[in-house]
Amino acid sequence: MPERDAGWDFYLRTLSTSARDSNTANDPASDPSLLQSVKKLHELCKVENSEDLVARVYPQINKIFQRAVASLSQSQTSNGLLLLEILQFYLDFGEVVLHDADPSLRTFFRSCLSREFADPVVAEAMLEFLIINKKRILTSFPNLMPQFFPLLLKLMAWNGERSEKQILKAFPGLMSPGSFIPLFPSLLDLPILVVALEKVEKNSGPLIGSSIASIQKNTAPKMLLALMDEAYTGSTIEDGGGDSESEDSSAIDVADPLFLEILKDENDGIAERPWSSSVMTTILQTAVNSAYSDRLKAVLRLTPRLLDVYFSIALRDVNDSLICALVPLLMSRFATIFPDKIFSYEVHKRLLEFMLSTFQRYPNFIALLKKPIMDRLGEAYDSPDKNWHCNYVGPLESMVVVVDLTKTKPVSFLRV
Repeated sequence: MPERDAGWDFYLRTLSTSARDSNTANDPASDPSLLQSVKKLHELCKVENSEDLVARVYPQINKIFQRAVASLSQSQTSNGLLLLEILQFYLDFGEVVLHDADPSLRTFFRSCLSREFADPVVAEAMLEFLIINKKRILTSFPNLMPQFFPLLLKLMAWNGERSEKQILKAFPGLMSPGSFIPLFPSLLDLPILVVALEKVEKNSGPLIGSSIASIQKNTAPKMLLALMDEAYTGSTIEDGGGDSESEDSSAIDVADPLFLEILKDENDGIAERPWSSSVMTTILQTAVNSAYSDRLKAVLRLTPRLLDVYFSIALRDVNDSLICALVPLLMSRFATIFPDKIFSYEVHKRLLEFMLSTFQRYPNFIALLKKPIMDRLGEAYDSPDKNWHCNYVGPLESMVVVVDLTKTKPVSFLRV
């Protein structure tokens, strides 16, 4: 017991000293003993299960959190691990000290994770944090994931090569009633997100330490010009390719939604995906014709597996009104996905399976969605894809006819 008390006092003094030390005021995380002290005190609070001890630790930990957040823009050290440990303390003991963790979580996402999502160590710790606290976050902070899932998808897309298992475990935590619909197109477009992030890194340097928002503000014209030059001429800004200044300015206006929409950190609803434009089509074709990076290869493998998780949760836990709203969106995206042959096959297969399983479970959807179904069937007849006709056009058309004529449940027409 005396040894435990001595350790407790030592770690508490470390926090107190750091909170007063002007040398680390602008970069608290630069002191490696600070993270260790927070961890040890957190562990001791859990072991002792003493509200008095928690009350003694909380003021010092809270000061460290505030100073670390305030110093992020000047910090030369990663703050992610330190802030995540403090956030875990808030979640574990917030009720004891009457600390609402919601503002702290939002501050962390906006100020820290937006700068450090590309750091593999921080990404791994963030995924573990989501896995451990999945139920608590969805229950106590139901609006958090609907707001910040785009930022977490950036983290997953950028670190998919080394953290696939953790991503698959953490991903269900992103799903909630508020995020279910807008999450689907963002998930489907993870390869596009990787391409965009790699373009930013290529033209603006490493992603760690700078938020995408600040990169956009300071260097967006250069990035967009580089994208346009590469897409149309194969050259870069440094090559001096391109046409007149007025034409470049016009190109920037056309491509701007790419960075506003794909690279956003927070959800602002479902927007029209920018690759429906001719500019994005050209950029996608350029990406396909170039050698894939290891990161892009990893996300091309990961995305179908995440779709499996998404659709499984949808059929098990999501209410029928949300699923009904998803089906037209799913249909509209069948022809607009990353144009890789294997990826397209794997994604199309999952979209078809989910759609037909949905109509089997909810046959009344066919009558409700008859118009969008028939609109898509009309488009499908123009497709030369035999698999598309066999597995999609035939079953859906048969189901619509049966529902119109007999109101029969269309189980016998499903071929998944």
